Amino acid sequence: MLKAIALDDEPLALKIIESFCNANEQIELQKSFTKPNDAHKYIDNFPVDLLFLDIQMPSISGIDFYKNLSKEIMVIFTTAYSDYAVEGFNLSAVDYLLKPFTQARFEQSVAKAVEYFQYQHVHENSKQPYLFIRADYSLIKVKRSDIIYMEGLNDYVKFHIEGQKTIVARMTMKMILEKLSPIDFTRVHRSYILPIAKIEYVRNKHAYIKNKGQLDAIPIGKSYEDELLKRMQ
Repeated sequence: MLKAIALDDEPLALKIIESFCNANEQIELQKSFTKPNDAHKYIDNFPVDLLFLDIQMPSISGIDFYKNLSKEIMVIFTTAYSDYAVEGFNLSAVDYLLKPFTQARFEQSVAKAVEYFQYQHVHENSKQPYLFIRADYSLIKVKRSDIIYMEGLNDYVKFHIEGQKTIVARMTMKMILEKLSPIDFTRVHRSYILPIAKIEYVRNKHAYIKNKGQLDAIPIGKSYEDELLKRMQ
């Protein structure tokens, strides 16, 4: 069960969150606050997994409040103003609830937070059967076995996925490698990571991967060639 708190300058908004939390068995709302300083003190002294956070508050915006936290806490932003959605997701928000939201929409957010919490806290994330990728202002769940290959584009990674459109996420190749099992995935080029099981064959310094009924030729970098051939054998 997630330990949560809520911060909103409107008492009525807090009562709605309290009511929705009471009806959900996966979350325990520890405290509700109307004053940012009180919420900040609580976070400094007690464990908190999830924060329901209003953005438009008189003394400080929820965006600035979250930026100033010293602990890493999942956040679901709640606000009546949709203009903040992009910045909210840039801060790695789990979700963004636009007021007035229904209990069904609230349940969706909590389910996403619970799943992300489990993903973060299971030992050795690389053994989990899925990844969570932040893209298109969403937290997208992708099965590792559906990944065809990954392509590095400066500070972005493009995920080619079976049965789905490609996903472009702001992250580095190093960051994604840390989330992958070296048993199942290998880097073959400074710009490409491949699932070993999906390599059809290697020829003329290219690895061939099935993608949507055709074979994609992925270049193999000189410094990666020996390791790849060893893995293939």
